[in-house]
Amino acid sequence: MADIVTLKALCEELKIDPREARERLRAAVSDAKANPELAKARKPRTPWQWVKGSAAYKEAVSILKK
Repeated sequence: MADIVTLKALCEELKIDPREARERLRAAVSDAKANPELAKARKPRTPWQWVKGSAAYKEAVSILKK
């Protein structure tokens, strides 16, 4: 089965504040041309989570590392 990575786990790994991470991700999702996979994977009113190794996960990690 695929490994699911939550925003909480990602924030702990990258040592960043979850509130700031959500703000960055919301801004990134609103720009669908720059982050198409992240925008496709995002479902409103659901937790931020991705399949480990997916394109959306890689975009989320790159956004949060900036």
